[in-house]
Amino acid sequence: MSDNAPIKVAVVGGGCAAIAAAFELSRPQHRDRYEITVYQLGWRLGGKGASGRGPGGRIEEHGLHIWLGFYENAFRLMRECYAELDRDPAKDRIATWQDAFFPDPFVGMADIGTDGRWLQWTALFPDAGGLPGDPLTEANPFTVRAYLGHTLSLLKTLVFDVQTHRVAGGDNGDDGPAERRTESKVDEPQTPEGILAMLKRLTRYGRLGTTTGLIEAFAVLEMVMRVVSGPNENALLKLLQKNAVSQAIIEVLRDIAVGARKELEKRVVKNDQDRYVWEIIDLVVAIMVGIIREGLVFDPRGFDAINDKECREWLLENGASHRSVNSAFVRGLFDLAMAYPGGDVERPALAAGQAIRGSLRMFFTYRGSLFWKMAAGMGDIVFAPFYEVLKKRGVNFEFFHRLENVGLAADGSHVESLQFDVQATTKDGSEYQPLVDIKGLPCWPSRPDNEQLENGDARLQGRWQFESFWDRNKVAEKTLRVTDDFDFVVLGVGIGAIPHVAGELVSRDRRWRDMVEHVISVPTQAFQVWMREDMPSLGWSSPAPTISAFTKPFDTWADMRHLIDEEDWKERPGSIAYFCSVLEDNDAAHDRANNGYPEAIREQVRASAVDFLNQNVAELW
Repeated sequence: MSDNAPIKVAVVGGGCAAIAAAFELSRPQHRDRYEITVYQLGWRLGGKGASGRGPGGRIEEHGLHIWLGFYENAFRLMRECYAELDRDPAKDRIATWQDAFFPDPFVGMADIGTDGRWLQWTALFPDAGGLPGDPLTEANPFTVRAYLGHTLSLLKTLVFDVQTHRVAGGDNGDDGPAERRTESKVDEPQTPEGILAMLKRLTRYGRLGTTTGLIEAFAVLEMVMRVVSGPNENALLKLLQKNAVSQAIIEVLRDIAVGARKELEKRVVKNDQDRYVWEIIDLVVAIMVGIIREGLVFDPRGFDAINDKECREWLLENGASHRSVNSAFVRGLFDLAMAYPGGDVERPALAAGQAIRGSLRMFFTYRGSLFWKMAAGMGDIVFAPFYEVLKKRGVNFEFFHRLENVGLAADGSHVESLQFDVQATTKDGSEYQPLVDIKGLPCWPSRPDNEQLENGDARLQGRWQFESFWDRNKVAEKTLRVTDDFDFVVLGVGIGAIPHVAGELVSRDRRWRDMVEHVISVPTQAFQVWMREDMPSLGWSSPAPTISAFTKPFDTWADMRHLIDEEDWKERPGSIAYFCSVLEDNDAAHDRANNGYPEAIREQVRASAVDFLNQNVAELW
């Protein structure tokens, strides 16, 4: 390779990671330094995020794709992509990123109520200001100290709300007249010793057994966090590292937790709404105790320091009640992350650091809206625009290329070859054109365009499944050689494929073996229904929600009525609903020779969906 020759980069895969890498490497400021080719299985980009258009222009997704308001990097890339795409707002209904994404603040959890029936706890999360992907200010919100400040503010607000509800509703529980809502004003101590004395006073006289006492405690702790973030931050941080002050804060938090649990137990059989609030308080207090007790404010690893512990076990260690740890909020967290190894819903597992960081970011650092929905399918909104921009930049795409092996040099020092099965070729040898037009929007079809393919009709009749792990059909083989065909490789395939396509790397490198043994994929299942009735007719009169923590086998439901206008039905549906969850894994799924597995598992999921609609959906509608 000469000094002036472009560096040839082979990007294998077309999911989020691979396309983000191609986008970064092809930026104009690199001045064509990289010659990039994307090698993609089948006919479309997207990986797990792919979607396609089927009959009636219907959007067919791989599950449910909703973005969270703290996805800063993802939104930044999408904003740059749409700006470069430069669609004409006068002609294109989805021209900008804000046409493509819209706020979805109505979120809920399903839970068993005090009467034994399923009910939905729903909330409208307020606009948090700003937009995801906006430049961050000097005040970094992604620090443990910032999260502590947010949690204290939330706790005080929740207790205020409970106190106000008790006064308005006349509910004085079992402890005498309802307390009036009071917001304690706390004089800030002028010395570190004053902070310690104030904290110790809070634990006396049993005041933390009342909501007024809890509010006062939160105000004091808020003041502490405000002081340690001020001009004397370094000195006071050193003080907080001393055992006496940290222990005093932990004692206050534990007393708060005891008072909160007493309130929770009193209200379990009385009022589901109050129970939810006290469960949240109990969980958040446990998180704060754990952060202070384990010194995460000062640990350079932050939340990564507790990733060796399971989330629920860590919460229990730090004082959370079993009731709260098994609440709808925690179940919903596991459902959102698909955190069920092997798809076993009886064995949830999520690293404590990832769980706590993700939860705090989700609720305290979102911008604009907690959730953001896409105005069409993820393939239409995300991957078609990226494809168009990358094509304009000169990136090459080789569709219908299934990676079979990453070959290493004899000494294992570098990748020497990439071996592909070519699944199909075009009739005239020209480049495959992957997109179709649906109501003026470039989209990926749910099936390849057989009109472009050599012997395409025969492939269709032979039921070739180009995206299937078990399909071994091919029309040719291709081997790429280092320096001749590529200089560097971006391996963007899914983690579950690594043992099958990069066996030499796995066998030679302990780091790769550790990765495939400990970072596992989780099977998922999903179904979509288009209905004649609209949602109010089906019994749901609230705004379109996204609800999790519902019963298995489909624990998450999203009302996707906004997609009706994007599709192209002759008879317009009244409503659209998406359901998804994890799917239990089994040995047959990993046997590549078992080509009957996909159809068998598809029938199993279809039967589960039918049974779910017959037996369970009435709890929602």
